[in-house]
Amino acid sequence: MPAYFAALTVVLLLGMVITRALLLKRKGIEAIHFGNIDKTDFLIPPFALFYFYTIFAHTFNLPTVSTQVFFDAAIVSWVGVLLCLAGLSLMLWSLVSFGQSFRIGIDTDHPDKLITTGVFAFSRNPIYVAFAFVLLGQFLIFPNWILLIYVVAGAWLFHRQVLREEDYLKKHYGKEYLAYCAQVRRYL
Repeated sequence: MPAYFAALTVVLLLGMVITRALLLKRKGIEAIHFGNIDKTDFLIPPFALFYFYTIFAHTFNLPTVSTQVFFDAAIVSWVGVLLCLAGLSLMLWSLVSFGQSFRIGIDTDHPDKLITTGVFAFSRNPIYVAFAFVLLGQFLIFPNWILLIYVVAGAWLFHRQVLREEDYLKKHYGKEYLAYCAQVRRYL
């Protein structure tokens, strides 16, 4: 059962983000600005696709690169399911809190207002926290070295992107953003 939930988590997570981007596009807002600042970001999608395949391969017994597992404990898998649920819930709350300001990447041409309410009153980067919960949860469901590498690499990539976004937000919003940073933590 946890394995199926891991695959469903991928579908729901992607579904939420894509749906939000399409709804904004209908309103004339281009929400996807991925790779505009750093062209090397386009190296990420192939690794993301491999990650999705890895989750589905483990779930549906498709060929995988590795069948090795670090441990096999049902309770740990269910903890992984809870982390995935927490990640999905946090992602949904983040998308609702963002409203029309949601962007994938940094939109330097049409920045919206600084969002400090909703989930953003507790974390400056709840979407990255949500993704981290999902990555960690899926590792606990399928505890192998490939997903462990994704947890570590994901944490590094999320932090790298957060630093980029913070640099932009400091320049764009100035004192308003610095006051927000003094009140709300970067992650949790």
